[in-house]
Amino acid sequence: MPALNLAILLSGGGTTFQYIQDRIEDKTLDAKIQVVLSSNKHAFGLERAKKHGIPHYAFDRREYNARYGTDAVERLNDAMLDAMAQYPVDLVICAGFMSFLSNRFIRTWRDRIINTHPALIPAFCGQDHYGHHVHEAAIQYGVKVSGCTIHFVDEEYDHGAIIMQQCVPVLDDDTPDTLAARVQAAEKPLFVQAIQLFAEGRVAVNGRKVTIRGSKGNE
Repeated sequence: MPALNLAILLSGGGTTFQYIQDRIEDKTLDAKIQVVLSSNKHAFGLERAKKHGIPHYAFDRREYNARYGTDAVERLNDAMLDAMAQYPVDLVICAGFMSFLSNRFIRTWRDRIINTHPALIPAFCGQDHYGHHVHEAAIQYGVKVSGCTIHFVDEEYDHGAIIMQQCVPVLDDDTPDTLAARVQAAEKPLFVQAIQLFAEGRVAVNGRKVTIRGSKGNE
């Protein structure tokens, strides 16, 4: 089975990118990262890509905003599309990508862009729910479980069809930091599991319903 070719989008330290690359190197994941693209020219994830000899590009969001104003998102995304066109890419991975994707980018890669969110969508999601804000909201609401969601990316924020989810408990003495650590411990392995399902050709999407071929009840 040929390896699944990935493009990684990131904006920061690249810990999720590194976790994916580690699973590729230890043969857990049948994939190859073809290119890494960052919306932050100072992202440490670019250094990680350089260390592994993976082609990498920076399209700095602040510089695009200063230069193009209201056209910045379109211009940045068009530049990313042009860069990605140089590589064989099967699936786009949003691994801590903190910039907007344009409608053109999403249309071009429809049902081939996936993201992770640190809560159980549709709970605690949307444009204002990111990072520790998610975990603060979960604790304040008093939920007994939270978790993580792997989902497709569409034109709405945290809205695309759900591929996989995993629950973690919310404890009475949790802080946003302790809950975040518990969610993150589940999130990265779940992301790799989802990518492996794509590598095996087992993911089918029909509107909002995602079916995993070969799983119990879907044989």
